[in-house]
Amino acid sequence: MKYARKFEDLEIWRSSRILTGQIYQHFSKHPDFGFRDQVTRAAISVMNNIAEGFERDTPKDFSRFLNIAEASAGEVRSMIYLAEDLDYLAPEAAEQLRSDYAKVGNQIRKFRKSL
Repeated sequence: MKYARKFEDLEIWRSSRILTGQIYQHFSKHPDFGFRDQVTRAAISVMNNIAEGFERDTPKDFSRFLNIAEASAGEVRSMIYLAEDLDYLAPEAAEQLRSDYAKVGNQIRKFRKSL
């Protein structure tokens, strides 16, 4: 692929990796297993779908996986609203994470449209 030699070169993957680490830092020891499992899986889905799509043979396949990654970023944002509503996260931390996930979602969308 002409835009990167490996998925690790992609800004969208690097950003999503950092955000996934932040989700784990916030929730890795949280007692609500169902919530913790869902939000971490959604965060992992963002970075892993970028990587998996990159490894596919065609831009069309890559685009499909980027679409899934973008949707997962939206799912994380939704979960962060719930985390704030349930007092699992302080409002400031929740707002920052939502903003960061909105940004990476927009970056994924722009990249997908450029394929």
